[in-house]
Amino acid sequence: MIMKTLHKIRQVIDVTLSSLCVIIFALMVIIGTYQITTRYFFNKPSTVSEELLTYSFTWMALLASALVFGKRDHMRMGFLADKLTGTPRRILEIVIELLVMLLSGSVLVYGGATIMQLTMTQVTASLGIPMGIVYTVVPLSGIIIVFYSILNIIDLAVGYEREQREVKE
Repeated sequence: MIMKTLHKIRQVIDVTLSSLCVIIFALMVIIGTYQITTRYFFNKPSTVSEELLTYSFTWMALLASALVFGKRDHMRMGFLADKLTGTPRRILEIVIELLVMLLSGSVLVYGGATIMQLTMTQVTASLGIPMGIVYTVVPLSGIIIVFYSILNIIDLAVGYEREQREVKE
């Protein structure tokens, strides 16, 4: 029952992140088209669109990377893990998830929250919003990665493989 609930939560987060990344990407296409049009056809470059593209790309990249970590589809060096099977492999994968969780918690969550607080008084050049708002994606993606790591560790501990999850979904 608990596993079913955790997998439903994971599915909701997966769908939410995927949808958010699609929406951000669609907005980037629209804004990029606008920027190209204003720059080359009207010879009036838009600094607002350039800034929006930069920040939206950053948001999309960090949120998409959180999604990829959640699905355990991230790039890895599998030269050791691919040689192991059974319990030793599961232990190694749990240790890797713990290291990812530690790194995400310290760098993205703590460091991101710190930089977010420090930059709340700085304002973006064209948009006029606090830089801290732009940086909220850093601790947000860190929290999501930490949460996904916890779910991945639970799955690994009970022997619930990703392939089983994909077949059931």
